[in-house]
Amino acid sequence: MNSEHTLDKKQMRTAFERAASSYDQAAVLQREVSNRMLSRLEYIKYLPDVILDAGSGTGYGSQQLAKRYPASQLIAMDIAWAMLSHARPNTAWWQRLLPLLQQHSFYVCADIEQIPIKNESVGMVWSNLALQWCNDLEHTFAEMHRILRTDGLVMFSTFGPDTLKELRQSFAQVDAFSHVNRFIDMHDIGDLLVHNGFSTPVMDMEYITLTYPDVTSVMRDLKAIGAHNVTQGRRQGLMGKNKWQKAFAEYEKLRCEDKLPATFEVVYGHAWKPQSRRSVLTPETRRQLGLMG
Repeated sequence: MNSEHTLDKKQMRTAFERAASSYDQAAVLQREVSNRMLSRLEYIKYLPDVILDAGSGTGYGSQQLAKRYPASQLIAMDIAWAMLSHARPNTAWWQRLLPLLQQHSFYVCADIEQIPIKNESVGMVWSNLALQWCNDLEHTFAEMHRILRTDGLVMFSTFGPDTLKELRQSFAQVDAFSHVNRFIDMHDIGDLLVHNGFSTPVMDMEYITLTYPDVTSVMRDLKAIGAHNVTQGRRQGLMGKNKWQKAFAEYEKLRCEDKLPATFEVVYGHAWKPQSRRSVLTPETRRQLGLMG
């Protein structure tokens, strides 16, 4: 990856920590995509015993998963502790003293690129609009494959390259700095899944366009959900007033029916962790291959 597109994880965590209190009000797209992912589970007859919500935010997806799979243990994991604090229910002090085995929900503050969960201990990894915040998606899929049990499911959504294309095009007329995070193509994501041992990945995408009265509203919504530009190639100092005005003027050229569009390319995917080839070999075949005496 070009270093200018590398995400500054410290800045990213800080942005999400600050956005925790405003996130739910602004996260219209995140909830809609989560609902569309949930509807896809209707066609997947699978009952995971342990579910990891990787990049759980303030917990909307976790709550829906808990309703759908009431008998499953749920692990909500996010890089920002403030997000997890909003997700955790307000329980009485005595409830927090219950033995861990009686609890169905757990909260872990961690980066999904380094998942602190033991091997083959999770039945489903669920991740709604979080993978775009990974610097090394291949390693992230390797981590998910590691913690999944055989026949376990990974199901996710993320953003594709056309996301916020209007904003990117407008700022490209102003300077050469990176103003929008980099997003990976759907087909490349599918290839990474296969490369990391997942079987028959199913990938598809759709465009969702939100409309705004002005550019300031677009920027305000992105800030409210913590979606700052945290690439290393971003401008380090403040951008001058004239450049801001030029970028806004470029965006205004895209106005249609008195609204400004903000396009999001939403990529959906799911795949299974198959049995390893070695595990299904008969003793005779293993002997012939020299795998056992």
